[in-house]
Amino acid sequence: MSSDAPASGVRTATGSRTVLITLASGQFLMALDSSVMNVSIATVAADLGTTVTGIQSAITLYTLVMASLMITGGKLGQILGRKRAFGIGCIIYGAGSLTTSLSPNLTVLMIGWSGLEGIGAALIMPAIVALVASNFDKSQRPRAYGAVAAAAAIAVALGPLIGGLFTTYLSWRWVFAGEVLIVLGILAMTRRIADVPADRSAKLDLVGTALSAAGLGLIVFGVLRAGSWGFVNPKQGAPSWLGLSPVVWLILGGGAVLVGFMAWERRRTNRGEAVLVDPAMFGNQRLRAGLTSFLFQYLLQAGLFFVVPLFLSVALGLSAIDTGLRLLPLSLGLLATAIGVPRLRPQASPRRVVRVGFAMLFLGIVLLIAGLDIGVGADVVTVPLLLAGLGIGALASQLGAVTVSSVPDEESGEVGGLQNSITFLGSSIGTALAGAILISALTTSFLTGIKNNPDVPASVSSQAEVKLAGGVPFVSNDQLSQALSDAKVDQTTADAVIDENEQARLDGLRASLAALALISLLSLFLSAHLPTRQPTADAQPDPKT
Repeated sequence: MSSDAPASGVRTATGSRTVLITLASGQFLMALDSSVMNVSIATVAADLGTTVTGIQSAITLYTLVMASLMITGGKLGQILGRKRAFGIGCIIYGAGSLTTSLSPNLTVLMIGWSGLEGIGAALIMPAIVALVASNFDKSQRPRAYGAVAAAAAIAVALGPLIGGLFTTYLSWRWVFAGEVLIVLGILAMTRRIADVPADRSAKLDLVGTALSAAGLGLIVFGVLRAGSWGFVNPKQGAPSWLGLSPVVWLILGGGAVLVGFMAWERRRTNRGEAVLVDPAMFGNQRLRAGLTSFLFQYLLQAGLFFVVPLFLSVALGLSAIDTGLRLLPLSLGLLATAIGVPRLRPQASPRRVVRVGFAMLFLGIVLLIAGLDIGVGADVVTVPLLLAGLGIGALASQLGAVTVSSVPDEESGEVGGLQNSITFLGSSIGTALAGAILISALTTSFLTGIKNNPDVPASVSSQAEVKLAGGVPFVSNDQLSQALSDAKVDQTTADAVIDENEQARLDGLRASLAALALISLLSLFLSAHLPTRQPTADAQPDPKT
């Protein structure tokens, strides 16, 4: 079958604005949940009679369910039909949102949000990638994928603002009730979407499903726990396996399971049996380059969305609403390039656009590092976030079309599963890495500072080194002042400790951002195998390019 057209007899909805709005709305919804909940954790915990740790566990489980089932969701789309998988996923997701909005306790919340919504998302997200391929020809796909990716990033940026508004003035439950209404609207618009018929001969590889889910789940869980347990050496109070942090063993174990998964898939391929993912796809250089760039895009994006809100909300004391407003330049810049580049420069070299995107991310991060100082206001993030948004939007405008155009359209669902698994992995690594570096640099700077500060008695310094050896928490001046007051620390010492904490916070933020800047430079070199020409409607993909 031609790689640029839907199957015979299927109505084409090429260029349909309604189709694009429908698919972009689905992607927006998928990305909204985590960012909304992050600003409402304490409120939700109090409302459900549980702890902050309990809600964080629900967030972790939600991410795990989606990441581990994403490849399977792509295969189910082939078996059921992409449009049907999208619709079923929306129904499951809507049921989960309704359950979450009515949940009386943590258990029901986990069933609705972590379970049902995670399963629904695993069906929806790969189907979106495949449905763009079946509804837009190759010349229009960069614009379509750019709009879909922009919708997701905007949801991440607007999530704190939406969550703050609802939590402050109504209830967090209304966010999930609103999601049910959005799902109903999406389902009503799906009739305009052109589909590729289900492949009735396709079978689900149950062993491959279990192996892929276990491997991805172990890796993502390990990365998510790195901030609490430590990457290699266990933090104080954290579990230890053979003298090392469990994170190391979880990631290594997950990697080993995935190696076994690929061996199993190759064996089934050689025997002519159905597979979850065709191993030959990984020999496609263009696909590998696209997936690698996706990994780094979401790693950098997640790292920024972790560090910048911390600076705004903790260091500067802004509310969730004000923090969300300060993130809007990133969303506006992202939207401008994600949609504008394909529209204004439809034949631009994908490799060049992606490299310019990573370069703009690098410039934005460096400007933010240079601007961070004691006494600066929230305006310091405006220009850097705008540049970062322009860079992320440039990446979003190309990468979706690059990965899908590298394989025939009938494999777009599998590519969608791989692509979304990679993005979740990148997001998890970005958040964990940014957090680990921040806390490590903060701890070193703070303990060194109070040790060398003449206004801090040696007894206080020694006590802090013992109690905070596992990591200094990222807290505001007001929070630290209250803690010192409760500990009966005299005012001169307290003022000195607060000053050192303020400087250490900035050192931690700069160190974390510096790591992200280095990664953005590395990404420039790793994008060398991206294509230099846009995919055209009459060109077959060449797996060797």
